[in-house]
Amino acid sequence: MRKIEHIGIAVRSLSTAIPLYEKLLNTPCYKTEEVEMEKVKTAFFATGENKIELLESTDPEGVIARYIDKKGEGIHHIAFDVEDIEAEMKRLQEEGFELLNPAPKRGADNKLVCFLHPKGTNGVLIELCMENRT
Repeated sequence: MRKIEHIGIAVRSLSTAIPLYEKLLNTPCYKTEEVEMEKVKTAFFATGENKIELLESTDPEGVIARYIDKKGEGIHHIAFDVEDIEAEMKRLQEEGFELLNPAPKRGADNKLVCFLHPKGTNGVLIELCMENRT
């Protein structure tokens, strides 16, 4: 893993959260995007070399909506940038970590992503991400 790529924060409403984070971080949201397969809308902020990703559910039964219902708004995951996502997935499986998806999938911000089950990472949802080169 090369660096923290972004921190994902679950929010009820991007229209409320974006202006708040623009003031907090003193920087504009540089991108919004909907990831239909994940039933989520995202908004990104650059903070130095790292990013903050806000996540709003587009479906009351979506994973972000269920997360907010259970835990409230807040930090949802930490994403790490990796050079080779498939090699890193294999390495982590060999180390005993449980992957939530068996193959990389398309995520927001032109990334290939894979999540690790939080039961094996002290309750923290970890995302691996790599720039999609195709």
